Amino acid sequence: MSASVPLRASIAFAASTASRAAAPPPLVVAHTTRDRARTLLRTAFPRRRARLMLTRTADELDAAFRANLVDAAIVDVASASDDTWRAAALAREFPSVPFFGLSPLRAAEAPALAQCAALEFADVVVESVDDAMCRDLVLRHAFSTRFALALDEPPTALELDTPLQQGAWRCIVAWSGRPVRTQVLADALGVTREHLSRTFAAEGAPNLKRVIDLVRLIAAAELAKNPGYDVRDVAAVLDFASSSHLSSTAQRVVGTRPASLARLRAVDLVDRFTKGHGRSRG
Repeated sequence: MSASVPLRASIAFAASTASRAAAPPPLVVAHTTRDRARTLLRTAFPRRRARLMLTRTADELDAAFRANLVDAAIVDVASASDDTWRAAALAREFPSVPFFGLSPLRAAEAPALAQCAALEFADVVVESVDDAMCRDLVLRHAFSTRFALALDEPPTALELDTPLQQGAWRCIVAWSGRPVRTQVLADALGVTREHLSRTFAAEGAPNLKRVIDLVRLIAAAELAKNPGYDVRDVAAVLDFASSSHLSSTAQRVVGTRPASLARLRAVDLVDRFTKGHGRSRG
């Protein structure tokens, strides 16, 4: 038993470091027209740590949500206009994504801060005060961060008990429902693709590709609960080839239609998965 502890620790370490490096960086979308705010955000979110998308209108912000898996949104509420509040109101359309206000520390901004609270923003970043902490403050609440933490331990029903299976699982959930190739997982864990696929599915465990699809559907179910998304949007955001592809995957892996995903929890999807959907052909 003592020999298995270092192995488990090394696999867990690989999953928590290499997998995060391999996974796409979190996407932060920010709505602002002020040059100072744009400079602050570019400094806070360098390319090696996150992907930053700057928008100038509420329509651009809305379009970003429908084309990408957004991890967090920042709305500059300093001297807010009607368009600013249209952008801020998207927090109610996409509650799975944390929204943050951005504002200088001025008494005149108090009504704007109150409006952020009314829209259930996760927090407000205060210019000059929170500049150094902005990235950590935002990314700790990011969709992909919370998704990976919530699914850090594979559900007991899947019986993924070995260090390799658990390491692969953590690599998969680090992708937050986006497609991930088996080779990427193998590289992250330091094994060959053939060894990973064969060993992962040993002793009646579910196939690796089926587990990848299960995690994608768990993410799809979470996104489908957002009023701002329909099935076509969810398919696009998670890089399914089409809404029909999402539909066929849902039918094959969990035996349900994509329209039903919004009412299903992760535990419900795992339960459906374990009832005869865990192994694919070949």
